[in-house]
Amino acid sequence: MENYAVEMLHITKRFPGIIANDDITLQLKKGEIHALLGENGAGKSTLMSVLFGLYQPEEGEIHVEGRKVDIRDPNDANALGIGMVHQHFKLVECFSVLDNIILGVEPTNGPFLQKEEARQKVLELSEKYGLQVDPDALIEDITVGMQQRTEILKMLYRENDILIFDEPTAVLTPQEIQELMQIMKNLAAEGKSILFISHKLAEIMEVSDRCSVLRKGKYIGTVETKNTTAEELSAMMVGRHVSFAVEKGPAKPGEVILDVKGMKVASKHHKNDAVKGVTFRVRAGEILCIAGIDGNGQSELVYGLTGLEPVKEGTITLCGKDITAAPIRQRSLDGMSHIPEDRHKHGLVLDYTLEDNMVLQRYFEPQFVSKSGFLKRGAIREYASQLIEQYDVRSGQGPITMARSMSGGNQQKAIIAREIDKDPQLLVAVQPTRGLDVGAIEYIHKQLVAQRDAGRGVLLVSLELDEVMNVSDRILVIYEGEIVGEFDPKTVTVEELGLYMAGAKREGDGA
Repeated sequence: MENYAVEMLHITKRFPGIIANDDITLQLKKGEIHALLGENGAGKSTLMSVLFGLYQPEEGEIHVEGRKVDIRDPNDANALGIGMVHQHFKLVECFSVLDNIILGVEPTNGPFLQKEEARQKVLELSEKYGLQVDPDALIEDITVGMQQRTEILKMLYRENDILIFDEPTAVLTPQEIQELMQIMKNLAAEGKSILFISHKLAEIMEVSDRCSVLRKGKYIGTVETKNTTAEELSAMMVGRHVSFAVEKGPAKPGEVILDVKGMKVASKHHKNDAVKGVTFRVRAGEILCIAGIDGNGQSELVYGLTGLEPVKEGTITLCGKDITAAPIRQRSLDGMSHIPEDRHKHGLVLDYTLEDNMVLQRYFEPQFVSKSGFLKRGAIREYASQLIEQYDVRSGQGPITMARSMSGGNQQKAIIAREIDKDPQLLVAVQPTRGLDVGAIEYIHKQLVAQRDAGRGVLLVSLELDEVMNVSDRILVIYEGEIVGEFDPKTVTVEELGLYMAGAKREGDGA
């Protein structure tokens, strides 16, 4: 009989209007990395939340080390050696790294905290597993990659042997992803059993021993990773063949849609400007991509363009109109749409319904509001229902679903539906496929190309080099707030781009 660390047998979990997990069985062997693959909304995070005690299943049972257990909450899970790194980190931003790691299991002597002992243990763990952190740094001041290391150290500090990673690479740079893959392999070699939720097929192929596939809440099958291909896994995941190539004809650039001259944006974190005198143009009928390693001023550049941050110097012209100091609504009315990098912070009001989120920037238009100032609820619902169907936004209760209850990928689809349906002249798309499955990525890339072919200007900001190379017509590389090179994706190599992104090369230095 196989020796399993965890068995989830015939698990069923229901929410209003949807069966998130429909009779799913998952078995994790000791010391293996077991990937859980599925489309957005397939039920992966729900299943792991059941294992971690955040949800209670209506049917089924869980066995740990061959013994049936009842996991009522995360404390029960921790007591059984189960730890979880969530897709959206569960950290207290105003606490230090050390305080977050020991939160809930603080070492005490009577009423007094024994922090020095905890600090020593954290430093030893960080050294042993290659998870370098500054224990005294505040969470709000460190990078996303460092925050994730903090989450992993939280599990190791509690001596968890069963580790759940929920979409751990969704917010990491390529270098941080490689580091994480190595850390996971090291943990498995130590005898830890790892459940790895992802829909990045390359990562699954590289790091996992076995892979179980879910589709629309149902279990499809489990395969040995070394005996399968990325194409076979993607077909299991979405139920059809998925094209990994972006199909598009040559660009036909027209007039200038966006003209940015000498733009400077201040940094919130240090005295230097985050964006240092950037100049570029986006033309109708082209996709211009800004590529770079995270933290090199891309976010501030987009904030300046879209009105989320004031511009310190320079001008922004949209369709011949100076919008440098225009408020956000005016930019929207002048033809700018924005798919933000942080869908929770800048994309959605999570405690609004899907239908209210769909009209966030249009509720004041005559089709949605009466002359007396009352919202036309019927018109809003009808409009939202059309977008939900057209863009395949999956939600348990359709337009009245709360945005917070939807999967990350379907939240992203809702934002893209809303922004494209505004019929913009310029679409600013920041990390538009972050955290999405291959089927959704294929769909969104088609939408971006369709916008280009309809004569719109598309400004794409991406950390994914595959996306940069396959989708864009021109590439600008940003490094430390400056544009250091312009490239044609048909002629440049990934290695060359990497050198510019890392600051090892820049245009004009004889390279």
